[in-house]
Amino acid sequence: MSKNILLVFTRNPELGKVKTRLAKSVGDQTALDIYVFLLKHTKKIVLETQADKWIYFSENIEADQIWNSSNFQRKLQHGPDLGIRMQNAFEEAFKVGDKVVIIGSDLYDLKASDIDAAFAALEDAEVVLGPAVDGGYYLLGMTDLIPQIFENKAWGTPTVLKDTLAQIIDKKTVLLPERNDVDYVEDIIDNPAFSIFLNK
Repeated sequence: MSKNILLVFTRNPELGKVKTRLAKSVGDQTALDIYVFLLKHTKKIVLETQADKWIYFSENIEADQIWNSSNFQRKLQHGPDLGIRMQNAFEEAFKVGDKVVIIGSDLYDLKASDIDAAFAALEDAEVVLGPAVDGGYYLLGMTDLIPQIFENKAWGTPTVLKDTLAQIIDKKTVLLPERNDVDYVEDIIDNPAFSIFLNK
């Protein structure tokens, strides 16, 4: 029986260090409040899935607050940039798992069905990607480590998805529905779920 592992990359929620682009419009405290809200939303979604769940912190492994040790294996990201940190996490997961999917922790549009669809796609495909509106991706899944996916990328720019697809043209790849992440106030201003933060 195959083993599914879901990796969740998260930043430690610290004032002034999360959602910095959003903070330029709403301030550091509101940006932090929104980020914590998104973390809790992501936890709820993730707990609806059946995979083993590994949470990777950016700075230090926190005490059991949002990501409790009863539901998550709690680990620390390692590496000088996002690509290497993700590659290291995938390498660790493939030691025990057959299908590995990674997501971030701040996508309000993410659904448990997106994660389930990713693992289902990997029954036949080699790679699954969830395109983000900004040109990146919100989800990546593989059945074997493909190192070039993590190399030579300008992370956080609109070319990440395009550059990734160009590197795996020989791999059977499935694209999930496009989703919008939360980077700027325009991403949430019309969403009622965020009105409590924007109307203070």
